[in-house]
Amino acid sequence: MPIHVCNTCGTSFPDAPQPPSDCPICEDERQFVPRTGQAWTTPARLADRHANAWRRLEKDLFEIHTQPGFGIGQRALLLRTPLGNILWDCIALLDDATEALVRALGGLAAIAVSHPHYYTCMQDWAHAFDCPVHLHAADAAWVMRPDPAIRHWDGETLELVPNVTLLRLGGHFPGGAVLHWASGAEGRGALLSGDIVQVAADLSRVSFLWSYPNMMPLAARTVRRIADTLKPWPFDRIYGAFPGRQVMSGGAEVVERSAARYIELLEGHPSS
Repeated sequence: MPIHVCNTCGTSFPDAPQPPSDCPICEDERQFVPRTGQAWTTPARLADRHANAWRRLEKDLFEIHTQPGFGIGQRALLLRTPLGNILWDCIALLDDATEALVRALGGLAAIAVSHPHYYTCMQDWAHAFDCPVHLHAADAAWVMRPDPAIRHWDGETLELVPNVTLLRLGGHFPGGAVLHWASGAEGRGALLSGDIVQVAADLSRVSFLWSYPNMMPLAARTVRRIADTLKPWPFDRIYGAFPGRQVMSGGAEVVERSAARYIELLEGHPSS
């Protein structure tokens, strides 16, 4: 029996003769069900019609992005470290070419996902590379395919390997996490942020939302807490969820400035 994958968000569901009647991820107000209704594919059909493109973003950091676009359209990021490679966020397509390339780069020691919209086919990636998937326990209810490879972490931080730490920021989802990489270009540090700190079209800004497709904001106190949580963690670059969305310098200042402006607008100071 095939695994079923939601066309709209890329979430995978257990193998069954027929696809599910609905997708709880899409029915939540942070996502959406298309006017045409829920539609489904399988990993085999996805691999027949799509392929993964690769880009090297900097030394030891690679982008993997499905072409033509599928689901939400996010990228996965492969981070190479001396103690094993980390896959940050996940995409639904794991084709033969991608598996061969990841193995050539040293395989995966762990997978970590920022929030439920990017869980996709994380279970299949974990099986292929015999590694755990780290998800925050606050979002455990959103796992549609339970699997022994999934490890739910709790608390505010989790060090995956030296210099690579998951930080729970919440916001978009209660367990919403970012990955802090203390090394990288000239040792200035980078933030792999997914949708939790979203890099905007103006690459000198970031933003924070409860629902991106439905444009629903977060509370000012939540944004303030996110910015305050990041202050002790130095970083220069921010790599967001989508191709081309990255801040290449002054990342910590960009978060602080963007959060302050967001809070001003929520509190009724549009022209300040």
